[in-house]
Amino acid sequence: VQIEVLHLPEACSPKSKKGDLLNAHYDGFLASDGSKFYCSRTQNEGHPKWFVLGVGQVIKGLDIAMMNMCPGEKRKVTIPPSLAYGQQGYAQGKIPPNATLIFEIELYAVNKGPRSVEAFNQIDKDGDKKLSELEISQYLKEEFARDGKKRHPSAHDEILADIFKKNDHDGDGFISAKEYNVYQHDEL
Repeated sequence: VQIEVLHLPEACSPKSKKGDLLNAHYDGFLASDGSKFYCSRTQNEGHPKWFVLGVGQVIKGLDIAMMNMCPGEKRKVTIPPSLAYGQQGYAQGKIPPNATLIFEIELYAVNKGPRSVEAFNQIDKDGDKKLSELEISQYLKEEFARDGKKRHPSAHDEILADIFKKNDHDGDGFISAKEYNVYQHDEL
């Protein structure tokens, strides 16, 4: 992955690391002809994307390219096909097979990731070693209040649903400590 730093703020802290919750805007272009295939500003009513770094929620090349970034930093990154969509491409995203991708990324926030033992214990208010929808909902409300950004009310429900879709592997309506611990089932 080639990384070009376009803007680096004077105060660069905290730097992003695996497991952190990031908030970023990014545009994706095909290296072959420069055509734009993705723009986060035109998706989701223009809200920046939230995702956990280094756990496969974005393509591997973006997970690599966004390590050690600080809030306010802008990067232009070039990602080879092997760290993007490879030989199969991604028809829905209009990405042909073996495409090299270029992303322009602006990072807004780096939060302590939701995957630490401390975070699990903090969310698990009743101490039963599993996270209910109510516990995670409360945690999201606290996190949103802390960062002070205005969000559409539906953002909370969408994120909550997404968390359960991606983490409640046995479908029992709870996220166990094992399901929550990203480092035990890391796709990378």
